Amino acid sequence: MTIRNSDTTLLQTRRWVRMSVPLGVIVLIAATDLLAGRESYLASLLAVVPPLAALTLSPLEVIGASAIGLVLLVALSRFDGLEDPADSRLFFGTLISYIALSAASIVISHLRIVRTRHLVAVSTVAEAAQLALLRPPGPQVGDIRLAARYVSAADSAKIGGDLYGVLDTPFGVRAIIGDVRGKGLAAVQTAAVVLGAFREAAYDEPDLAGVARRLETSVLRHVTSGEFTTALLVGFRDPELIELLHCGHVAPLRVAPDGTAQVLDPPDPWVPIGLAHLAEGAPLTWRVPFRQGDVLLLCTDGVVEARQRNGEGPFYPLTERAPALVAGGAVDPEEAVARVYADLLHHAGGELRDDAALLLLARDADTPSPERAAPECASDDQGRS
Repeated sequence: MTIRNSDTTLLQTRRWVRMSVPLGVIVLIAATDLLAGRESYLASLLAVVPPLAALTLSPLEVIGASAIGLVLLVALSRFDGLEDPADSRLFFGTLISYIALSAASIVISHLRIVRTRHLVAVSTVAEAAQLALLRPPGPQVGDIRLAARYVSAADSAKIGGDLYGVLDTPFGVRAIIGDVRGKGLAAVQTAAVVLGAFREAAYDEPDLAGVARRLETSVLRHVTSGEFTTALLVGFRDPELIELLHCGHVAPLRVAPDGTAQVLDPPDPWVPIGLAHLAEGAPLTWRVPFRQGDVLLLCTDGVVEARQRNGEGPFYPLTERAPALVAGGAVDPEEAVARVYADLLHHAGGELRDDAALLLLARDADTPSPERAAPECASDDQGRS
């Protein structure tokens, strides 16, 4: 009962806060008219009350505010001497206009509330779709600490064509980050196909090349619009190495504990997912050292292609800014990725013009890498598999 009473009190407080604006205008106009004397007729200014009320109040509240204004309009008209037959046309004209505006404001208030409810419903569905598509991973997956930031550049949207995922599999922790070519619903559908295929293949395929082939097969089978996806696959299997597979995506950035950074350009990049049928050969992985204290920063092109000055300035210098912001993994990944994202927004003037995703991955210094039952991939430690 206490909770219900608190909710009721809160609703009543909010109602009076909303009513305070039109009521304040009514009081202001009335006081001004009275102070100006009978020689001035300012009561007609009350016509602004119904439209103003329609911006924030419900239809019933608009009726109440308009009724108060109407009563005051008649009273002030009499105070100013408009009951004189010579001024009756002005009075009745003002009265009719006020009533017409009140009726229109009630309709506008109703339409505003209907549209607001619709937008809330759409936003709720979009948020549910985002949670289903981009399931937020916890702060730690296996022996990998992580944090992510994702923003859609589409108006009123929470999801777009960028994607990421981190899974703890029998073959070690595996991660993906990708960017679907195109915008809108088709890009979201393609992202769903890629992520769904990754969540299945990552548990079944012993090597990342097999995962990439499964993604390619799934995209060719289910994406009929011809959309393709740039992607980067990462495998944390060896406690001192990471395995990477590049499919036309932005190269990752490795930051050492001392703040030095290196862009991990692929020795043999592969085509984006969905275009393998146009290329000869097969995707190849490569391995690089990755020790405790190192941080791996993955992103989409919405990050590295963010410009200053309304899209006309230089690109965001990730390799120059990120090392100091990440601090070699000495801080919490969530704090580190938040600093990178804040710096990105500052560079872009507070608004990004493309979908953008940031994914920060670091080994947990307190948790040893678990032994995996799956067979080891046959590949050189520093070379391609």
